[in-house]
Parts: sequence; C-alpha cells; structure tokens
Amino acid sequence: MRQQQMNLANWEFRACGDTEWLSATVPGTVHTDLLNNGKISEPFYGKNEHELQWIDKKDWEYRTTVQLNEEWDSLASLELIFKGLDTYADVYINDVPALSADNMFKEWKLNVKGLLQAGNNEIRVKFRSVVTEDLPKLAQLGYALPAANDQSELGGLEEKRISIFARKAPYHYGWDWGPRFVTSGLWREVILEGREGASIADLYIRQNLITEKEARLTAVLDVDAPEAWEGLLRISADGQEWMRAISLKGGKQIIEMDIVMDSPRLWWCRGLGDPHLYSFEAELVQGTEIASSMSVRTGLREIKLIREKDERGTSFAFQLNGVPVFAKGSNHIPNDSFSTEVTEERYRHEIATAAESNMNMLRVWGGGIYEEDIFYRLCDEYGILVWQDFMFACSMYPGDERFLENVRGEAEYNVKRLRNHPCMALWCGNNEIDSAWAHYGENMGWGWKKDYSPEIRDVIWAHYKEIFHKILPDAVAAYHSGIDYWPSSPLRDLTGDVNQHATRTTGEGDVHYWGVWHSTEPFENYNLNVGRFMSEYGFQSFPELKSVMSYAEEQDMELTSDVMMAHQKNGRGNLLIKDYMDMYLPQPKDFKSFLYMSQILQAEAIRIAIESHRRNKPFCMGTLYWQMNDCWPVASWAGMDYYGRWKALQYAVRKSYQEVILSVETTDAGQLDVHAVSDLRESLNSELLIRLYQLDGSVLGEWSQPIVLEADSAAVVFSVPVAELLNGNAPESVLLTLRIGTEGKELDSKVHYFVPAKDMKINKPEITVVETPDSGGLSFTVTSDVLSRGVYLTSEDEGIFSDNFFDLLPGQSKIVEFSLRGTGGKDWIRTAPKGLAVHSLADFIDESLL
Repeated sequence: MRQQQMNLANWEFRACGDTEWLSATVPGTVHTDLLNNGKISEPFYGKNEHELQWIDKKDWEYRTTVQLNEEWDSLASLELIFKGLDTYADVYINDVPALSADNMFKEWKLNVKGLLQAGNNEIRVKFRSVVTEDLPKLAQLGYALPAANDQSELGGLEEKRISIFARKAPYHYGWDWGPRFVTSGLWREVILEGREGASIADLYIRQNLITEKEARLTAVLDVDAPEAWEGLLRISADGQEWMRAISLKGGKQIIEMDIVMDSPRLWWCRGLGDPHLYSFEAELVQGTEIASSMSVRTGLREIKLIREKDERGTSFAFQLNGVPVFAKGSNHIPNDSFSTEVTEERYRHEIATAAESNMNMLRVWGGGIYEEDIFYRLCDEYGILVWQDFMFACSMYPGDERFLENVRGEAEYNVKRLRNHPCMALWCGNNEIDSAWAHYGENMGWGWKKDYSPEIRDVIWAHYKEIFHKILPDAVAAYHSGIDYWPSSPLRDLTGDVNQHATRTTGEGDVHYWGVWHSTEPFENYNLNVGRFMSEYGFQSFPELKSVMSYAEEQDMELTSDVMMAHQKNGRGNLLIKDYMDMYLPQPKDFKSFLYMSQILQAEAIRIAIESHRRNKPFCMGTLYWQMNDCWPVASWAGMDYYGRWKALQYAVRKSYQEVILSVETTDAGQLDVHAVSDLRESLNSELLIRLYQLDGSVLGEWSQPIVLEADSAAVVFSVPVAELLNGNAPESVLLTLRIGTEGKELDSKVHYFVPAKDMKINKPEITVVETPDSGGLSFTVTSDVLSRGVYLTSEDEGIFSDNFFDLLPGQSKIVEFSLRGTGGKDWIRTAPKGLAVHSLADFIDESLL
C-alpha cells in the first residue's frame, strides 16, 4: 500500500495586523518565537515576566507553504494532523476555512482531500487571544468561578479569572510556584499523511488477565478503510504470531483479536523487579503485501488500587502483580513554562533523577499538561509508576454542553494515547477541587462557597459531578479498563456526604497535608499527621546561588527585594522560610548564606515527613512529596531546580527512599524509639549498632544487637528512655549515631541530634579532601577535625555526588564519588569533578555564633 508522511516545517509568524513575517519554530510558542527573533527580553530574568503580559492580548498567526507532487494528489486519503494547537485556533488552507480548534490537550485531524492540490499550498493558522475569547464568557456566566491560582491581576485583568474557560494548561495563568505566561502556538508537531487503502490508526494491547503462567490479551485496532477490504490480521510479539482472517467495511471501525502468551515476563516497578517491555506489531496482510502496520511497546502487569475496610478505616494502597507497593515518589509539574523547550535529555534527567533517588512513582499533577510521550516511555523503561491527573486543578469549571463535550473529547484522546504504557497506575479526576469546594460541609473547604447562593452552589456542584463523577470515569472505563479512577486528590471516599471531603487527616483516602508550611506548624507535626497515602506535602527552599544569579544581580541579593519577590509566587514564602529558620537553624551571615541554609531546612523537613510515613506502613502505603521539579528558576518546593541541579532535598530523598532505613522517633512519654523499615521482599538478618558521642568525638556509650528485618516491614527495633540514654549529659552536648548492616555491608546510617542546630555549638572545621588511593581519581575521601554539619560539595561541572549535605564526626571519613549529568541517552557518567570545593554550615552562619 502506498503511504506517505511529511512533517510540516519552514513556519513563520506575526501578530495579526502586522506586515512583517518572522521565522518560527514548530513545535513552539509565540513567546519563544518572539525571544528567538530578539523581539522580547529573556522572560525568566528579573521582573521581565511583568513586562510581557501584552503578548496574550494579541491574536497571532502562523503560516507555511507545502509543495505536493502529483503522487500526493493521487492518494485516496489525505489528512492534516495537528498534534497540539494552543488553544483557540482557526486553520485556513489556501485561504479556505478548514478547522476551528478549542482544546490544547487533544489532537486535531483534518481531511484535506480536495483542499490540497498538486503544487504550492499555504497552511495558515490564526490563534485567537484566550483573553479576548474568554472575557465575554465570564460576563455571560454572570458570576465568577473560583480559580485560586489564576494570577489575573498580574495579567492586567484585575480579578477577572478566566483560566477555567479554556481547555489549556492551567499553570500558564500562573501558580504559587510559576509565572503567568499565557502562550499560543503550534506546540506539537504538524503532520501531513496520505495513504491508499486500509490503514491502522491505533493499536491497543488490552490486558485482560495477567499472571506468571499466562497473559490473556486482546489486540484492539482502530482501522480506517476507504472501501471494503479482505485479508489477514497478524499480531506478533517476542517471536510469536497470531493470525485471523478479517473483512473490513468502508469507513472507520474497531477490530479485536484475543491472544494468549504463556509464561510472560512481567513488568515491575523499581525495587520489585525488571520493567520488562514487549513490542507488539499489528499488520493488515493481503496476499504477500502488508497493507498497513503499527507497533506499540508495552509491559504486562496487573495494577490495582486496593481499598479495603479495616479496624482503622479503609486502605489506600497500590498492588502490582499481586505484590503490595509502598509508593515512594514526588509530584511532577511541567519542566518549563514553555513546554516545547523541554528536550528529551531534560526529560531523561528528571526520570533518571527519580530512579537515582529510589523513587517508584511520580504523580503528574493536574494543573500542567498531559505529558509528552517520551515522559511515559522513560517511566516505562525505568520502572516508575505514574499517578495521572486529568488537567483540572484548584478551580470550579463551567458546565455548558459545549464545554462538557470538549472535555469528553479530551478525555477520550488522552486515555487512548496513554493506555499502552505499563507505568500508568491510576487516573485521577482533578487536584484538590473536592476538598476546596467541600460541598457537603458548610464550614469546610477553602471558603469558596460563601460567595454563592444555595441555588448557584448546587448548579456549580452539579457541573462538577458531571465532569468528575461521570465523563472522566466513563472515559477510563471505556478506553482503559482495568485501571482505577479516583475522582479528586485528596478525597476520603465518594460517599455523597460530609465524610467525602479530605479536609483533615483520617483513616481513609489520600491526604494533602500542608499544616507544615501554610499554617507554620512545626516539623514535628509531620509525625502527627499520617494518612493512608500522603499524596502532597512540602517545604520550600531557594535554588543554589548559580541558579539564582541566572535571574538576579548582586543588588537583588536581599530576601524581599523586588526580584526575589517576583521569583517567589507563594505570597510571603520567603519570610516563611525565615520564620522556620529561626525555629531550627542558626542565623545566616548574609543572603547568599540564606540560600544554602534554606536547602538544609527543606531537606530536614521532608526527611522527617518521609520517615514518619514509611515507619507507619502498612497503615500508610505511599508518600509523594511536593514537588519534583520547577518550570522556571524560582524559590519553590522542588528538590531539583529548573536547571536540573540537585538541592539538599534531593540528596535527603535519595537516602530516605532507600529500601532499608532507620528512623528515630522521640515519643511524648520521653522514649527514644529506633524504627527499621524494609521494602525488601525477603527477610534479612542484620546487625544494629548505636553509639552516643560527645561533640568532640569521644564515645559515651555503645549498644549493638542482631535484628531480623522481616520482609516488607516496619518495626521498633530498639527503645530506651531518653533520660537513661543521656545519663546526665546535656542534650545539646551529645549526638547519637545509628548503623544497620549485614555481612559487612551498610544498609543505612543516621546521625540523630537531641536539639535543633540553633541550640548547639557550631565549631569552624578544617575539612580535608584527598583522592582515595587506587581510585584512579574517581573517588575522594572527606575528613573533618571537628563535628561538621551540612558538608556541601560543589563542582564546576553539572552533576551529582554520591552523597552531599552530610554531617561528619571528628576524625571520621566519607568516601564520595562524582558523576556528570548524562547526555546522549546516558544517565550519569562517573568522573573526577572539576573545581571541587567544600563548605559546611559553619561557613554560612553568623560568625558571632562560632
């Protein structure tokens, strides 16, 4: 069968009404095209965001010329496929109106047979301003709908929050970690396809029953035939073939074929096994000719969300191939305000970071985008499960039929696009809307309901239910059966009464706990607020100095300078970091020191949270901190900044997500409990060693004992009254070290302090770094003469250390290695660091405290 495909290139753009056409990049956005043509300043620098709000008030148009020969013109079918139009777009072919689009999140296919001709053809796309398009909708509705993170004031729209009307990435309108850049453009590929005869449009390998003995599958094909066709359908995978005769009618249709694979290799997430992937190929065969073919890659697994009642409520736990999974991960947001700037290498760095940090799950949060295919392919390869939100967040939405129909199309398209990925673990309707609106509790939620009459409340809630309790779950059931749907995160259960809303920590559903941070509760409250599945919690820090200097100058180096406040989207977030620093750390000597110390603070907060969640398994079966990454250089909750540089948090997460950890808890009764947590699938004989030290390094006491780490367990393995342990020593004058190991191998180690760092004497250390003998320069040994807190290694190269931001006891050494950030499909490249430097907490605090 003849079939041809062409990616449309050589685009140019202009503001509607302008005479000058400028070069455009597709995929791209109008903002990046303006930047590339020198028409605007760097959007992320200083306060430039504020100066670029005029862009979204204009209409923009793009055009290209397509030259077709007679062979194209003779094909029976011609389709122009827009993989992504952002957002209100009118398509003209040779000045003939051909398509009007209104959803950024779906593909738009256009039959252009008869519109295109042999020779030159002009494709022109006009993007209408979402501001101009949606302001009348707000006026027509008669009341404003809540949209908590829409930065309409910055956009010059006063309190007119219009983000809820467009099916467009919510974060484009701003968020409490991101800027307001309301983009337009051809943000995914534009493809021309021509074919003669029957063709496969989509191939889905539906997994009906998966066990180690056999996989019962159904190959589901969307087929388009311009006329009746008879032949064979052949499915092949891993050297096996399945075939049957088929008869096609003219038009679009669905063809299914059941297949069975014996003794399949299963797909596992990280920590449980190999994420094995199969390639399945479907072919339409007529005689010796292959009329059409399509291949997909998938992994065979059974994934379930287990919600069973018990004496403490109802469980919320993932089960993969019959094995319970304690979910360890983070919340993913788009990697850039201009998502077309995210290269495959940047995606790989994020997923490689997740894997290196011992994660097994990422939540694709609902205020961004349904991610690019490469994101999910990498999660498949690395064994990272994906909790996938639909793109709705922190807002109430319209319910007119046109909007609902738009959502139906979006849901169908994205569920079908992503359903072959074995990483997909859950579809979730939205982020935080159920708990924010809290329809069944008069004094619950975020206070939104008070602005509406009871009648309007009921209308808004009815529209909510239509989307999140009907349209979206119906799409998952129809197109991705076997995967669970969860209506909103957080949620207790879909009860239809006050017990539905997850406005506090309970024994069911998932939890977003923000008492630490938003309510200035102490870090220790992480220990008191543990739910079944902790799907959000977080603490902010600044990125490192090098990253801050990418958007600021020396004169901006002050906590509340205009530039620092422009790069802090969470209100008084900078001052909130300072409030917490005053609670736990010594005073920094200057603002640049504050940057480092904010990272130490963030890492400690999230370490406490993760350990609390893990030692409470199986009651708690998941911990996803907020947030994995950033979309621009900013002070935020991320563990990895916009440039992919690891903060102290990322190193703390890597250690806290190890398969085996120790965790120290001091109870209200004054008891010190040592917990051992294991995610291993088999029991392990190990040795626990605990030492009490004076700060000068002298040993005051030692305890050791054998312990049996049961498979997939959490237990107290050592307990002693704190007063007995201290034995009269002042708590600020001592520290505790803990180590667990087996057969000479260390599984985990900890340093535990009895008081916050601000209450301890900090001495100026002499830290030495020498090449480790026989390492070929690839590892080095770090030693300190006195107790060194937060030892911070830096290199001129972009990469990560095997450990960083660690504490060193007097005379003790740590061997550290460095790995360059990978390129060309590699994760990390072990090498000697260039320009290695070392610092510690003592270098950053007020010298009067030394």
